[in-house]
Amino acid sequence: MNNQSVSSKVPAVTLGFWIIKIAATTLGETGGDTVTMTMGFGYLVGSLLFLCALALLVGFQIAAKRFRPFLYWATIVASTTAGTTMADFADRSLSIGYPGGSGLLLFCVLVMLSLWYWTQGSVSVDAVNSPKVEAFYWATITFSQTLGTALGDWAADSGLGYLGGALLFVGCLVIVAGCYFWTDVSRVVLFWAAFILTRPLGATVGDFFDKPREQGGLDISRPLASAIIAGFVIASILIVPQRPGIHPRVSKT
Repeated sequence: MNNQSVSSKVPAVTLGFWIIKIAATTLGETGGDTVTMTMGFGYLVGSLLFLCALALLVGFQIAAKRFRPFLYWATIVASTTAGTTMADFADRSLSIGYPGGSGLLLFCVLVMLSLWYWTQGSVSVDAVNSPKVEAFYWATITFSQTLGTALGDWAADSGLGYLGGALLFVGCLVIVAGCYFWTDVSRVVLFWAAFILTRPLGATVGDFFDKPREQGGLDISRPLASAIIAGFVIASILIVPQRPGIHPRVSKT
């Protein structure tokens, strides 16, 4: 047996990755609210619509033979819009509130990570190298996006407001970055912490765009805000260098 390194179908985790991730999660917030609120589909129907789109895109992503930037980021956007509508459904339609919804979703994330680790021995994105691991990857991402939405809404509605909530999560991300550069904390743990925290940051920024001025927002219509952010995401994918990550593969000699 000898170890080889091969290209992954998920992008390398760079600064550009995090910039696009935050923009994509912001788009998920405004896009999800556009469908459920502005268009009046409601949280349940909106969740079903986005989950269908997500399942289709995950299928394409798993079937792809190599890293395709637009397919990958379209799947991320689908996961974050589904996360927005599912979190709103859990928090509001099920009437369990932000603490109950956040607790339930945190449990789901931890269960998914535990199952992934138990069956594969690692939850590192560097080990996303088979359809089974890709399925765990996308399921974990979707639950983490949903958890992030609930945390963002909880922070904003607890008295911090949208800007205050955004600053809170920026501060948390700065701490995670500090741990990355100056400590030996597990890089896998830090990745998933950052991945979850970028979602509530996107949620609060998205709400800041489209909420009324009397509620602390900019009062930009949700469809217009979604179009602006979508344009930024597309431009970023085209401008920011996109390269696949590297994962190990063990082959027989």
